[in-house]
Amino acid sequence: MSLLFKELDYRPTPMGVLSLRRRRELSLEIDVYEIKLDDEYLMSSLFTDAEVALADLGLAELDRNNLNVVVGGLGLGYTAKAALDNPKTGKLAVLDTLNEVIEWHQEGLLPLGEQLAHDPRCALVHGDFFAASFADTPGMNPAEPNVKHDAILLDVDHSPSNVLHPDHARLYTEDGLKRLARHLVPGGIFALWSTEMPEAWFEANLKSAFDSVRAEVITFKHPVIDREDINTVYIARTSS
Repeated sequence: MSLLFKELDYRPTPMGVLSLRRRRELSLEIDVYEIKLDDEYLMSSLFTDAEVALADLGLAELDRNNLNVVVGGLGLGYTAKAALDNPKTGKLAVLDTLNEVIEWHQEGLLPLGEQLAHDPRCALVHGDFFAASFADTPGMNPAEPNVKHDAILLDVDHSPSNVLHPDHARLYTEDGLKRLARHLVPGGIFALWSTEMPEAWFEANLKSAFDSVRAEVITFKHPVIDREDINTVYIARTSS
């Protein structure tokens, strides 16, 4: 194995084989970290604009301090870091169903791991975000089940219509979104990242559960090839 590529870890999981790789991108002279599930790329440190925008756009909607924030999906940690970088964030719980990903951060295998694992405001929680969204407890953080949240930021599936697991699809229904909204305080924000352009059916479902809804299209340059990529961040607010 050359210095240009290294598999940092390889774990069988109930969802498939999870692998963490680091490779050298010679054209940019940087190390790129990638997470794969079986043969599917879940995330890459080459593309982080939309993950950061998810936190920035979602939290920008809130004009108060000491926010209680939940992030669904830890991944490489860019959404969580952006949330922690926001001075309005007081407490952050990051839920990930793959404990292996949490361990990679805690063991320092990923560039943001040390910051996330040691920030006293941040809890990396091994838990199923989708199950928690349907739970009857007011909050989604199992350590504080009776505390609702100011913001819930979700970055797990590729899009509402392209999910990683069939069980996830029920969250994006009218009923699923109404149940998720119950975990937010009045005037709270739900924001969702998607790799697709805005989908009308999903916006309609959001409008059935939230007081206001909008979809922000995020454009960014592909860092290696001369191409513009597009993602979407949905932002929905509960009634005040």
